[in-house]
Amino acid sequence: MKILIAGAGIAGPTLAYWLAHFGFECTIIEKSPQLRTGGYIIDFWGAGYDIADRMGLIPELLRNGYRAQEARAVNASGRKIASFPMTSFSRALQDRYVSLARGDLAASIFEKIAGKVEMMFGDSVCGIEQSEKVVRVCFEKSEPGEFDLVIGADGLHSRIREIVFGGEGQFEKYLGYKVAAFSIEGYRPRDELVYVMYTEVGQQVSRFAMHEDRTMFLFTFADASPDVPANIQDQKALLKAHFGQSGWECPQIMEALEGVKDLYFDRVSQIRMDPSPGLWSDGRVTLIGDAAFCLSLLAGQGAALAMMSAYILAGELHRSGGDYRQAFARYQHLFAPFVAMKQKGALRFAGFFAPKSKMELFVRNQIMNLMKLPWIAELAIGRDMADKIEIPDY
Repeated sequence: MKILIAGAGIAGPTLAYWLAHFGFECTIIEKSPQLRTGGYIIDFWGAGYDIADRMGLIPELLRNGYRAQEARAVNASGRKIASFPMTSFSRALQDRYVSLARGDLAASIFEKIAGKVEMMFGDSVCGIEQSEKVVRVCFEKSEPGEFDLVIGADGLHSRIREIVFGGEGQFEKYLGYKVAAFSIEGYRPRDELVYVMYTEVGQQVSRFAMHEDRTMFLFTFADASPDVPANIQDQKALLKAHFGQSGWECPQIMEALEGVKDLYFDRVSQIRMDPSPGLWSDGRVTLIGDAAFCLSLLAGQGAALAMMSAYILAGELHRSGGDYRQAFARYQHLFAPFVAMKQKGALRFAGFFAPKSKMELFVRNQIMNLMKLPWIAELAIGRDMADKIEIPDY
């Protein structure tokens, strides 16, 4: 079978790896002219970690990543007011846990499929026509092509979902927050292997020291409007409006923002598709990763769930002998209940990043301090972070 995969982030290349492993012919199309690198730091654990292990990725991820030692909240003068050791997490997760740049994870997966999968960079899908036997796909730049299946792995703002299932407004639930991230060289001070966060009511900025003397900054702030500024200057202006008068290192961080050319900026949303038998599929087209069920960036497991959905879909296509109807149904039956549970749990994380009141901020800080106790950490992880799903062995 010839399968077109839209998106070269995390989900798409993972799917291509497993499909190629099972003997399918894959093409990946990516609107970016090249593989996207860098990006914000993600925490990687759970069943997604297990999939990466089956792909032989863990040694490289541990080399490129970080074993953070502490999460630390500070006040306006920089004094520590709450903290907990990250070893609480790693212990509860059987030490199967690493923090790393999202782009580094994507690059590691991509290296596994280099030369095995056809790539179409700098192009995108503009039309899809399905028949009983084939999918005819039109591209923005390339000549049309025919495929047996089309898989949308193109993220929160999925073009495949828009073409086949309808506009984003039908499925997106805006959670009332915006998020931004950038990294720079030579920032001081550095706190190695420590997440340092400064939180005010409705917003938070944090920093993390990366390899090669780089520092990453992550901003979260409440915003009633779902609109995202179209250009980087307006995005910077919005960040300055929220953080320009804040305490801690915010004046210095805003000054560093001036020279930044690569700024990640988006709204915080979930994708919730109709929980009907069709769910993520329409004929010969289906969705994986954020395109199908984005948890929201604040949930912390987007990359892991993207890899899990890719692995299960590829495995079910292999197990069904290419019977896509059976494979799509099994994929959704196995994974949709797990996703629904994760989406519900993800809503609780927003209050950690941008508490709505001084009382919520106070409670958040007390919970951070309680996380120093191993049994509290294990209880919290068991409720919201542990992956209660059995990954099939295909």
